[in-house]
Amino acid sequence: MKRIYLDHSATTPVDPEVAELMMKYYVEYYGNPSSVHFFGRQVKKALEEAREQVAQLIGAQPSEIIFTSGGTESDNLAIQGTVRARNNKGKHLITTAIEHHAVLDAFKYLAKNGYDLTILPVDEEGIVSVEDVSKAIRPDTILISVMHANNEVGSIQPIAEIGKIARENGVLFHVDAVQSLGKLPIDVVSMNIDLLSISSHKIYGPKGVGALYVRRGVKISPLVFGGSQERKLRSGTENAPGIIGFGKACELAGLRMEEENKKLYYLRDKLIDGILKKIPQVKLNGPLGDKRLPNNVNVSIKYVEGESLLLSLDMIGVAASSGSACTSGSLDPSHVLLAMGISHEVAHGSLRFSLGRQNTEEDIDFVLQELPKIVDRLRAMSPLYKSDASSV
Repeated sequence: MKRIYLDHSATTPVDPEVAELMMKYYVEYYGNPSSVHFFGRQVKKALEEAREQVAQLIGAQPSEIIFTSGGTESDNLAIQGTVRARNNKGKHLITTAIEHHAVLDAFKYLAKNGYDLTILPVDEEGIVSVEDVSKAIRPDTILISVMHANNEVGSIQPIAEIGKIARENGVLFHVDAVQSLGKLPIDVVSMNIDLLSISSHKIYGPKGVGALYVRRGVKISPLVFGGSQERKLRSGTENAPGIIGFGKACELAGLRMEEENKKLYYLRDKLIDGILKKIPQVKLNGPLGDKRLPNNVNVSIKYVEGESLLLSLDMIGVAASSGSACTSGSLDPSHVLLAMGISHEVAHGSLRFSLGRQNTEEDIDFVLQELPKIVDRLRAMSPLYKSDASSV
């Protein structure tokens, strides 16, 4: 059976060039980068080269990059680190209803501990209003956090405009760019970003590595203590092979982004158009065109459970998801879809395809050939579908 992987928003395979480079730093160049001897200096040099590669992809300076264990830690370091450092300046925080749980849960924890949290709504396409952000700012606001692109429905937020408003009001602006890195151009300077979270395993790098961009002059407090690594903001011996692999993945992403996006946009739109034409009573979740990530397709198929769709697709060799990989064990409907005004019933039938580097047009053709059959079979077992169909 041929296996087709369409879940790249959950994770990506490690690029062979990345894996080959990393292996050298597991078995050949294995020194601790904090050591002053030859073995340590070798690794330290490669680690700093990786810092430059990561910085270049987002328009930052290498000294502004703090390596972490991934996007979740980067989000928490940005949010909780800012709050700890600016506790005497205010206690008001702003975010949106469709953020990743790494952001939302961090904010909700702070809200239980004396902070005032404003969670902004989004429109039916999953996009927050710049005007709503502006109106929410108060004299005691210390942080705004808005994701660059949503991990479930692919909606791209007006980051530069929000950043401009935050800067004019003296409020720090954090952006979760875990899903947009390597897919969308990012320039932290022109976009007025103070803190930016990114992750390696979404761009064909290794798991367990990420970074936080901290604009020069911005003060945050560490969450982990015990050493002087990463400007004392993230103590602990660096995961050197992972960081070096992350750097290489960033370099490759920058070189390949334009060419890959042309292919992804084409495959994405073919899949969207085919699903909407071949299957009745389907809703596309999220925006169309360039307001959507180039690799994201999210649909709700009425009268079908998303979990049943996933299992049926897996049985024929197709890997997809029903939303965020971090909540795949939950039977609750997506908080993102509910925030967009989609009903619980329809949200339960959601399906996310996220395309990647190795996908082909033949993969899309196979899905468009088999998915309607799966939907027909599952709907035939649904009493709700039979009742609705008979009433027409």
